[in-house]
Amino acid sequence: MKISAKEEHGLRILLRIARNKDKEGLSINQLSEEEGLSVSYVAKITRILRMQGFIQSTPGRKGGYVLHKKPADIPMMELLSALDGRLFDDAFCANHSGSQRMCTNSVDCSTRSLWRIIQMAVDKVLENVTLQHLMGDEYNSDNILQEILDRQVIGQQLMKKMERG
Repeated sequence: MKISAKEEHGLRILLRIARNKDKEGLSINQLSEEEGLSVSYVAKITRILRMQGFIQSTPGRKGGYVLHKKPADIPMMELLSALDGRLFDDAFCANHSGSQRMCTNSVDCSTRSLWRIIQMAVDKVLENVTLQHLMGDEYNSDNILQEILDRQVIGQQLMKKMERG
């Protein structure tokens, strides 16, 4: 699986905006320079982030972008879906049908089961991770994200024990 450039850059731009303490926010030019991305590409990403309600622009000549929501209120699932969509969705099979109009495996497809279960696992993690969890340094984020994953694994183990009786 690959993380798209739009997802990576969108998350990095949103983190940079979230970490900024200036009430005027960061301009597209500042974001471009700090992230090493073209101005037009940053403008495209900030437009998506603004249209989806993650950021808002501040007025004036020195205006820029600030968060519209608190970092704890921005789940990664919502952000990544807004930037580039999900890894697997209902349109997946239609988009990967090969040269046929319909996929030759549309009736009985074991690979679809694999993609569906991977999407469910990714969703479970992304639903529980917010921008707030990524605000610290890499070491702290690693620890926080490992705790989230551990809680999910323990929760799954408990569910299996309860099912067994």
